[in-house]
Amino acid sequence: MKPLFLFIAFVLVAALSGQRAYGQTQPAPSTTQTDSGITATRVIGEVRTIDSTAKQLTVKTDAGSVVAITLADSTSYSRLPPGETTLAKATKITLADLGEGDRVLAMGKVADDHKSATARTLVVMTKGDIAKKQEQERLEWRRRGILGVVSAVKPDTKEVTISTRSATGSQPVIIPIAERLDMRRYAPDSIKFSDAKPSVFEELKVGDQVRALGDKSADGTHFTPEKVVSGSFRTVAGTVTSVDATTGTIKINDLQTKQPLTIVIKTDSVLRKFPAEMAAMMGARGAGGPSAASGGPGQGAPSGARPAQGSGAGTGGPGQGQGGGMRAGGANLQEMLDRLPTISAADLKTGDTIIVSSTRGADPSRLTAITLISGADTLLAIMAPRQQPGAGQGSPNPTAGLGTGVTFGIGLP
Repeated sequence: MKPLFLFIAFVLVAALSGQRAYGQTQPAPSTTQTDSGITATRVIGEVRTIDSTAKQLTVKTDAGSVVAITLADSTSYSRLPPGETTLAKATKITLADLGEGDRVLAMGKVADDHKSATARTLVVMTKGDIAKKQEQERLEWRRRGILGVVSAVKPDTKEVTISTRSATGSQPVIIPIAERLDMRRYAPDSIKFSDAKPSVFEELKVGDQVRALGDKSADGTHFTPEKVVSGSFRTVAGTVTSVDATTGTIKINDLQTKQPLTIVIKTDSVLRKFPAEMAAMMGARGAGGPSAASGGPGQGAPSGARPAQGSGAGTGGPGQGQGGGMRAGGANLQEMLDRLPTISAADLKTGDTIIVSSTRGADPSRLTAITLISGADTLLAIMAPRQQPGAGQGSPNPTAGLGTGVTFGIGLP
């Protein structure tokens, strides 16, 4: 039974890391790399089709390979909750209990060409169970998590200081990195939270984004982490010049450098839209300056984005405007972005203004999108520092606020 437990542990990790964004196409299988979801004795992936009469499934691995699974009368079926590493809480089910979108571990003989297999055992994590588990994890990270940018690294004490956004502006928080801490880091061109690889303190550097789960001290100056995820990210704003929804490729002109960039949209890229009605409402409710509709800073909060208690609007704290409730509550803005409606690449149009985040890859002219937000004109105006009277001449930098108020790189589980 012990080897089976090892298989179960493996499939649980694979299942939780293999979730795909709804409504998007998975990448084609690689012909040059081994598919880790397939071995000679097992297949791990997502159920795509079920033929109960013929007793067959098709399973698609995370790498995109499709395997036909043949089931026998003697095949056993077990349902296991996500997060479990033994069969102690497994329950017996039947083929009729399987559904498309479920994650499965099919154990049995796999054909040499890796295109078919005969399963003697099928261990299942249902799509619904996985979704509930992920939502619980997201809620925990929201409740006990912290997000910020590394402002200092102290190798002698193994501490990092991150700059976080609060209702009163920018706040430094010290995070000690213990020896056996669960620590991970986004690899170049990786997209999702679960792509992060095991990491060590020495990889952290100033400018990195950090998301940690743990407990903050009573005075808010220190944070004791249980888990830390970091990465080196790049955030740019640009105007769309072309869209190829079929290949998931977008061309933009960088608003800051005026150079062309290629944005690659993959399966797990998150695309969101800043609704026009929200922008109009922010313009109508703006205070202390030009409205969002006119492209100026000082906008008020949109409906549904509640300012924090004691948000400090008008107090002139770090990174704040002088009357914009949304500007004062940087944390509120981050929360609002997480709740914007999702879109697909086909919804993007030439002339749209977008903000896109990416890990730093080998080609600086090509970005693999982690998060992309369209309709970003108003958003850029919200984040832009207020220009003081007589301070500088010429056109303001439209991307001046990208590095100061909101982190776009590391998402939630």
